[in-house]
Amino acid sequence: MDLYPAIDIRGGGAVRLTQGDFDRESSYGDPLALAGRFIAGGAPWLHVVDLDAARGGRPVNRATVLAIAAAAGVSGVPVQTGGGIRSEGDVDELLAGGVRRVVFGTMALEDPGLVRRTAGRHPGQVAVGIDYRTRPDGVTEVAVRGWEEGSGRTVADLLAELDDAGVAAVIVTAIERDGMLTGPDLAGLRTVLGSTSIPVIASGGVGAVGDIEALAGLVVEPEGTQGDGDADPGRRLTGAITGKALVDGRMSVEEGVAACAQFG
Repeated sequence: MDLYPAIDIRGGGAVRLTQGDFDRESSYGDPLALAGRFIAGGAPWLHVVDLDAARGGRPVNRATVLAIAAAAGVSGVPVQTGGGIRSEGDVDELLAGGVRRVVFGTMALEDPGLVRRTAGRHPGQVAVGIDYRTRPDGVTEVAVRGWEEGSGRTVADLLAELDDAGVAAVIVTAIERDGMLTGPDLAGLRTVLGSTSIPVIASGGVGAVGDIEALAGLVVEPEGTQGDGDADPGRRLTGAITGKALVDGRMSVEEGVAACAQFG
């Protein structure tokens, strides 16, 4: 499992939101400087989000995203980015600018054909973000447009539609836990792992090294294989995204990377 230190950009600065609420924002200075700090700590990836674009659709922070990708590229660190990606042109610009992987969010529901086309054109470089809230009836509803609107679609619905879309990964975020530092939604992630063959990257709730260890150790075994030493070792997460725990000093990039490595 890889660690993905997160850099969220709003108004040109690095910020963290609490539960995706734009009125509950903490500022952390220059995004490029933060990227340098994560790179120096040994980050295997960077996860960069243009929050303004995710909310309004206009990529107002794209120059900053591309600057981070260029700086990370010098050190050989790949960048995954999302927020406001609405067209094939957006994908082409970002990939040509040094981004390794783009993440569709809203458009995965509004124009699934776009996701399929770009995934086919750029194998291994297109992912989908599945950001959800748990409704009072227990249903996990996917949110869109910077997490400000409910889609009426469930996580299971979207996973089923993406099964043969050719995407490189799904980034699954429990919105209620994002920025709360109270631990990831392990039960929800276990359900996702058991529901799809697509690589899964977890996001939301990491507050300490122990949470990374719990994510790295999460495994879903195929039915009927328990106790069989020669059986499929099961499905594990391929990545974990964390932001606030790093910028608040609750854990270091080095500690997070080491926690990921415990399970290979």
